[in-house]
Amino acid sequence: MLVKLTDCIDINEVYEYLYSDEAGAVNTFLGTVRNHSKGKTVIKLEFEAYEPMALKELNLIAERAKQQWPIYKVAIIHVVGSKQPGEAVVITGVSSAHREASFEACRFLIDELKKTVPIWKKEYYEDSSVWVNAHP
Repeated sequence: MLVKLTDCIDINEVYEYLYSDEAGAVNTFLGTVRNHSKGKTVIKLEFEAYEPMALKELNLIAERAKQQWPIYKVAIIHVVGSKQPGEAVVITGVSSAHREASFEACRFLIDELKKTVPIWKKEYYEDSSVWVNAHP
C-alpha cells in the first residue's frame, strides 16, 4: 500500500505504484483547492494532521478496501502544509482486474478518509481566515 502524508502529491508516483500488468483498471480521485468557499474567494488552504493517528486511520481504510473488493493495490496520500487554488491536496487510487471494483473502492477510500482521518484545514480568504474540519 502507498499511504502517506506529504507536502506535495506526485500523480505519476501514484500511477506508477498502482500500475500492474494484471490490472484492467486503475482508478484515482484527485482533490484540489477551489478558489471559492461559502461565497468568498479562497487565497490558500493550510492543512494540519495528527500524523500518527492519521497514518493509522489511512492504513485501516486501505485494509478495509482490500477486504471488501478484489483490488490489487491501494494508494492514499494527503498533503499537509499550505496549498494554493488548483493545487492537489488528496489522492486516492486503486488497481483491480475490473472497473466496477476500482470505482467503488476508490470512492470508499475518499469517503472514509473524509469521515475518520484527523486532518484539519484553515481557509484563507481575502479579508479573513477560519479553521474548519477538512472532512465533515
